Parts: sequence; structure tokens; C-alpha cells
Amino acid sequence: MSLPCLPLILALLGAADAGPGIEPLGFQSRVHPSAVKLGEPFVYELTVTHRPTERYELVRPKELGDFEMAQVQRSRVDAPDGKAVTTFQVGMSLFALGIKTLPEMPFEIFDGQTTHRWTAPGIDVEGLSSLPPDAEEQGAELKDIRPPEAVAVRSYRLLWWLAGLLAAAGLGYLGHRYWKNRKAAPIPVAPPLPLGQRMRTALESLAAEDLPGQGRGQEFYFRLSELLRGYLGERYSFEARECTTYELVDRLQRLPTPGLPVEEVIRFTDESDLVKFAKAEASRDQCQNALAFAYSVLERTWPPPPPPTLPAPPAHGPGTGVQ
Repeated sequence: MSLPCLPLILALLGAADAGPGIEPLGFQSRVHPSAVKLGEPFVYELTVTHRPTERYELVRPKELGDFEMAQVQRSRVDAPDGKAVTTFQVGMSLFALGIKTLPEMPFEIFDGQTTHRWTAPGIDVEGLSSLPPDAEEQGAELKDIRPPEAVAVRSYRLLWWLAGLLAAAGLGYLGHRYWKNRKAAPIPVAPPLPLGQRMRTALESLAAEDLPGQGRGQEFYFRLSELLRGYLGERYSFEARECTTYELVDRLQRLPTPGLPVEEVIRFTDESDLVKFAKAEASRDQCQNALAFAYSVLERTWPPPPPPTLPAPPAHGPGTGVQ
């Protein structure tokens, strides 16, 4: 076989792989909008009507010229008349002035056995200037993008020296921090204050705010109720803040609570619920009495009573009768 015949054989093989050409049953194309400013996106819509057994796929053109191509959206509808309609919406941009023709769009068509090719012709789009209408009167004009220019760099030695100095400074700073933290003595943490002292300080702070005098009796009862619940929960070892009123009363009645006036606590919780949730009026005198009651609970229950003293065991000595 002679070499001049080789290109002809390759061309025939390529045509056999692509399969014979298939024309669609119908084709329409349009752009939205038909005139765009430079660089602004527009939509190139291609609608192909074809046989239901065929599937059309758009192939990106190799040469786009003055255009740029972005995303492609494809949708297909099978009509009841035995035809199918496939629509392609292609995002495009134009970077030249005047009327320009979109590039031809190649399609691959698969009919279930063979892949075919068909090319859709391009349509015209007008590129508009992005300058205002009076740009020419003011001396403004569009200029082309300048090509890249070479920048001479004598040496990177200075950059390497600067990088080394920065790295050395960073290592020195980290070493100083490490040595400083290593030599620093741990700061002792003060033990928490006793419960009774913390409760008394909180009650004094609440009284100093004078919320009832500002017409904020409901807020006063919310704060006082939370303080008393927190104190009772820590004093008798249960989670009082998360309890409902019924659960709080039930726990206090079942737990050993020496010194605690349980019945008075029940009355206080009922009164608090009326003010907090039923929005009952809370006078200044009523708030003062509630604060005095909280102080009385503190006086009666703190400090805790000492644990009971266990009796000493009997001595085992001579004459006790123990064998």
C-alpha cells in the first residue's frame, strides 16, 4: 500500500465511526437578547424536533471566535404526536462590536445503534458598546486589552534573605513564648465562697437594684425565685431550677430539710407563679416581704447542722462477759 492512500483510508474510517448524517425533523434557534453589551451574558436557545428514538447531545465547538461559552442546560419533551423536542439553552458572551455570527454548533445523535453527527448553523448577535452615548463627545473610547509584558527580575536573592529573616524572627518569638510560659508559675484558683455567703451577696445585690421601685415587680419575682431555687437545690442536693412547682414541693416534702419552713416555701412559690405567669400585681411592700422571707430561709438553713455524733462502741475488757 502506498503512503498517499493512507489519508483517504483514515477519512473513510472516521466517517464509518460517526455514522451517516441524520437531519432533524425541525430546528429553531434564537438569542435572548439579540443585542448585548460587551461581556454581558446572553442565552442562545436551540430547539431540535426529532424522532423519539434519537437522543441529541450538544458538542462544544472547538473555535468560538469572539464568543465565550458558559453552562449548557438541556431539556426534552416527548410529544403525543410521535415526535420529541429537545431544547438546549447555552450561556454565551460576546467580546466584539458590531453584528457577529455565532459559531456552528455540532450535535451527536444516538439512535440506539449508531452515533451520527449534525451541525446547526449560527445566527447573528449584535455587540453594543458599554460606554455611555456621549462617550465620543467626551473623548472616551474602547481600547483593546494590552498584551502581557515581560518584567525583568534581576535576582530572587533578596526575597530569600527576607524570607529567612522572617522565619528566624518567628522561631525566636515562639521560643520566647515557650520559655516564658514554662517559667511562669501556675496562678492559684481561689476556692468558691460558701453557699450561704454567696446567697446573701446575691440577695443584697437584688435589693440594691430596687426593681419594685421602678415598676418591675414581675422581674423582681423572677430573679428572687431563681435565687431561692438555686439555693435550695445546692443546699439539699437536687436540681431545683429545672423542677416545676409541683416537683419542687414534692422533693422538699420527701427530703430531710432540717430548719426549712416547707409550708411557707409552698406559699411563696404559689405567690411567685401568680406574679410571673398570671401577671398578678406585685406591690412594693409585697416584694419587700418576699425578700425578707428569702433572708429568713437563709437564716434558718445556713450553716447546716453538724452531723449527728455516733455512740462509742462498748469496750471489750476483763469482766465484760464477752467471750
